[in-house]
Amino acid sequence: MKIIPKILFPFLFLSITFFAQQVELSSLTIPLPLRENANAVIRNNAINIIIDDVNKMVVSKRKVITILNKSGDRYSGMYESYDNDTKITNLSAIIYDAFGNQIKKYRERDFLDVSAVDGGTLYSDSRVKYVDYTPISYPYTLVFESEYKTSTTGFIPWWFPVSGYYVAVEKSSYTINNPTAIPWRNKETNFDGFDIEKSHVDTHLNYVLKNQPVFEYENSTLPARDILPMVKVALNKFSLKGVDGEATNWEEFGKWLHKSLIEGRDIVDEATKVKVLELVKGIDNPIEKAKIIYQFMQNKTRYISVQVGIGGWEPIPANEVDKVGYGDCKGLTNYTKALLDIVGVKSYYTLVYANEKRNIDKNFSSMQGNHAILNIPNNGKDIWLECTSQTMPFGFLGDFTDDRDVLVVTPEGGIIKRTPSYKNEKSIQNIRADIELKTNGNIKATLQRISEGTQYDDKSYYDRYTEEELIKNYKANVWDYNNNLHIDSFKLNNDKEKVVFTEDLSISINNYASINASEYLFRVNVFNRESYLPKRYRTRNLPLKISRGYKDVDVYTFKIPASYKIEYLPEEREINSKFGSYKISFQKVDASTFTYKKSILMKEGIYPKEDYKSYRSFRRKIVKSENLRIALIKK
Repeated sequence: MKIIPKILFPFLFLSITFFAQQVELSSLTIPLPLRENANAVIRNNAINIIIDDVNKMVVSKRKVITILNKSGDRYSGMYESYDNDTKITNLSAIIYDAFGNQIKKYRERDFLDVSAVDGGTLYSDSRVKYVDYTPISYPYTLVFESEYKTSTTGFIPWWFPVSGYYVAVEKSSYTINNPTAIPWRNKETNFDGFDIEKSHVDTHLNYVLKNQPVFEYENSTLPARDILPMVKVALNKFSLKGVDGEATNWEEFGKWLHKSLIEGRDIVDEATKVKVLELVKGIDNPIEKAKIIYQFMQNKTRYISVQVGIGGWEPIPANEVDKVGYGDCKGLTNYTKALLDIVGVKSYYTLVYANEKRNIDKNFSSMQGNHAILNIPNNGKDIWLECTSQTMPFGFLGDFTDDRDVLVVTPEGGIIKRTPSYKNEKSIQNIRADIELKTNGNIKATLQRISEGTQYDDKSYYDRYTEEELIKNYKANVWDYNNNLHIDSFKLNNDKEKVVFTEDLSISINNYASINASEYLFRVNVFNRESYLPKRYRTRNLPLKISRGYKDVDVYTFKIPASYKIEYLPEEREINSKFGSYKISFQKVDASTFTYKKSILMKEGIYPKEDYKSYRSFRRKIVKSENLRIALIKK
């Protein structure tokens, strides 16, 4: 028997270790069930958090992920954020090819170091170090490791084991050690259907998810955060940029926010006090006062992001905004609140998730929200102000912050309220048009379109377009299905008092009708065609969500050419379902005139997956009716 010299054992061990690492990092070893329909596979994503004290936390991360194709690149982020309160102590990244061979290695000094905010931010202490890697082939695997220390424990990273649709998970783990047993809370969401191992004691928390196949995206469904698993964690005693807090519910949390972040930041210069008091002189109605103050604020200030203060959460003082004339959502909201205080109108600073419709979690108090608005109590009919816009009507939020749970911060504590909604019939568009059909197939029309609710929001910026921009928008976006369309004249009226947007237009469309020896054929729905047909799924797996309800009412009066006659008008059609309703009707006025009326109502809501087929059928019937043609007969 041949004996291996002892001196070779270390080299043999290293070779075996290297080979094992290659096997681990090779894309070829990914189990087939995890590769199916995947853009990326998380091989091992480990988050380890140690909370040594109320103001001492260490977060370590190790992410190993295989990117299978270009669509998976969105999950290849290699970055870590830091600021004056957070110090990065470890940072590295290694890229491997499909066989587990190393392609590129990045040490901390190789990472780009930039501001964490865009050019629209005036100043910020938030920065990010990141790798800008461009793949040379697919698949590839990256190993990203980071560690940071921070004195801010108000933001404990939450666990999202599945990053999104078309991402499989071989293993994802989340561990928190709390050796001093600081009181804490955690909330598990969307765990049903996921094989998650977990353990939780006073000083330790651990979750592990293994071998999770991809979730395939389906149209018209819930956001991923409402489907995929998540764990939230918060300390009952915490620190935010050196400011200690204690809260177990929203009332306590709101009281802390008010005392620590808002109180004492409402001082305004004497000259401004005199000016605003003069503006409301002789006015007793608090809402009328608020309208005047809101307009004053809009005319005086502009929005610019400011990410400093207590973790970017503390508004800059009102007198500073008053002096420089700009601020971020926090500063402008606080400034408006300070001005309203001067004139005797009570209002409250409010935290909200803006843009995507998302609720503050009313059952779990923690640092939440990404935007600030203002709440004015009004005998049960609260008024809400968006303070970052110079053009938004008083009391109107639009789809940026409507219909969601928010945190209203009062001196007595936090209150969860819901912003107003513009659902279904509240978001209405009315079109009335007089349409003259020309002998040569052209049409001339005068049209009035009136929009309210979120349909107002969709058009309220039209009056800020140049003439060229507006006409381009009509031709390329609004009526892009009408070739040879020309805007002959237009008049816009943005009624901010009633929150109604009115468009009066004269329009011509060349070659709209198809003409032969005996017929004049044209589509009757000229200016509001519904063409959306939901994707067909052999098997629907996710719930149906209609995100925005609306109502459209159209009335067109057609004048036909003298050389043609109306021989037949289609019968009334009506479609009713749980998702909404649709109706069209025709009426002959005289030998050369008829009217076309259409109404459509879509109902916002969440429906079980079994309803998707019926929803698609409802939409398909509408699309078919929207393409209805009428034939005029030659006299």
